[in-house]
Amino acid sequence: MATDDNVDLTFYPAFCFKASPTHFTWVKMSAADVHRLRRLKEFVGENIFFYNNHPIRFVSLVGLIVARTEITRRTILTLDDSSGATIDIAVLQQTQPKPNANSNNSSISTRNTNQTTSDQADPEPEPTPWSNFSITSKPHRSQNPNPQQTHMTATENDPINITSLQPGTTIRIKGTLSLFRSSMQINLERFTLVPDTNAEMAFLDERLRFLIEVLSVPWELSDAEVEGYRVDAEMGDVRALEERRRIERRGVKRREREERDAKVIAKRYEREEREREREGAFCREDGVRVMRRFGWEGDK
Repeated sequence: MATDDNVDLTFYPAFCFKASPTHFTWVKMSAADVHRLRRLKEFVGENIFFYNNHPIRFVSLVGLIVARTEITRRTILTLDDSSGATIDIAVLQQTQPKPNANSNNSSISTRNTNQTTSDQADPEPEPTPWSNFSITSKPHRSQNPNPQQTHMTATENDPINITSLQPGTTIRIKGTLSLFRSSMQINLERFTLVPDTNAEMAFLDERLRFLIEVLSVPWELSDAEVEGYRVDAEMGDVRALEERRRIERRGVKRREREERDAKVIAKRYEREEREREREGAFCREDGVRVMRRFGWEGDK
């Protein structure tokens, strides 16, 4: 067990995390508290972070989207929950398959056909409605430059529609934690729109209660509890090893059974081939006898 000398905190091994009140739940946090999370070198690569000595993997926040940025393979939502800090929410973009050569050729031929048609007869342009015309008006820009773009969740890669997640929208998000350039980031797993201020205040009340009653209190286990979880983990490893060996034995027995069945089928096929050859020989001898009989009677 690792200890923190500054605040006298004990960090328990991973097999004790199932007893933690924070590891297997959506922890309600603020953006400022998310940035206060830290990582231990013993858990690098597992995306497990700690608030005091509480292990945290999944978080839930409520806030206002203040920016939306489209980058390569990701959409970044900047969330402001009025805690004194903002947090970036990363949403994976589903990659589109590259067009093949046939589609390129067909698109080229289509463009050529369209060009020939337009050269033959150019349609008259539609009249511009003067009611919508303004010299000083700026050209309209869509909030979603690529409405065809689809997104997916970080863990299960399930499709998720974030078209409604635009700046000015208040949402509740749930996601996993990660580091990007030494800054905390949340990978979006699911979200819901916050209908009104009452729902937002209810979440803030639950978040504050959880911070005071759980996160601010160090997580403690007795030596007997740690030893019990260690035994459970070792027994789980033994059971997993036995299950793996049982699967291997079943695989060996299945292969042996398939080999025996293959040998039986091969022997049956050889026996049937010999019977067919013997029946074929009988048929040929009968044919010869019949032909000789008809030939002898014809000579008479």
